[in-house]
Amino acid sequence: MEKLGRLELANDNAASFWLAQAAAHGWDTLRRPGWTAIRCARDAGDAHRVVITRPYGEPAALEAELADLFVVWGTVGVCVEDPYRRLDLTRHGVTSQLPLAVMTREPGPLPHAAPGGYRRDPDGRVAEPVAVKIEEALDATALAEVERAVVDGFPIPARQPWRPAELLPPALLEQSGFRAWLARVDGHPAGACITYDDGRAVGVYWVATLPDHRSSGIGRAVLTHALGGYPDRVATLTATLLGEPLYRKLGFTEAATTHWWR
Repeated sequence: MEKLGRLELANDNAASFWLAQAAAHGWDTLRRPGWTAIRCARDAGDAHRVVITRPYGEPAALEAELADLFVVWGTVGVCVEDPYRRLDLTRHGVTSQLPLAVMTREPGPLPHAAPGGYRRDPDGRVAEPVAVKIEEALDATALAEVERAVVDGFPIPARQPWRPAELLPPALLEQSGFRAWLARVDGHPAGACITYDDGRAVGVYWVATLPDHRSSGIGRAVLTHALGGYPDRVATLTATLLGEPLYRKLGFTEAATTHWWR
């Protein structure tokens, strides 16, 4: 069995997560030794996904492979995750976003934190603690609540206004390793996240807090609960700039920075 570095664990988990989505949606996929492509096809404007999973030789050769694939698939929109940061896809009309941190966390106890979250007053000061209930989505109704929290809280503009089962179809619940988590405050959805266990690592995706509950501990509560179910797994994620401070507090460290070409 290949001995994987932490970056390659994260890359493989991301590829597997997208393959699970492809299986649930019925999308075409293409797997190559160093990369995986998903032909996302919810609508004409959907972005195909390419995850580069291993170091590559001459960048121009890989760029040509991807360009050929875009022609065959009739690609209009695309997101290419390049954690090795050597590709230049500008000649194909693709632009690079700011680098994002690929982060990993070693197995072990999570930092202690008081359970629940808190409300803030209009001036942003902590006003009172609130009870946060975290539950796993085990049926289509609960998954739809997670989906709406992710679409509106992450947010995902391309999926707005929210339409049930467009981002997270119920068939995902049948995909081994896929789990969805919902945080409630006073019985109402407040945040969510997705985890995917590929047998080697658990990936964290779409940690979201609804606007009315931001900066109140909801993201930490739902993520801590979700990771608590995997005490013996390395955890991986790609951090947004807003989420990175929270992840560091929970013990994640940067394994690399990745370019996302869109």
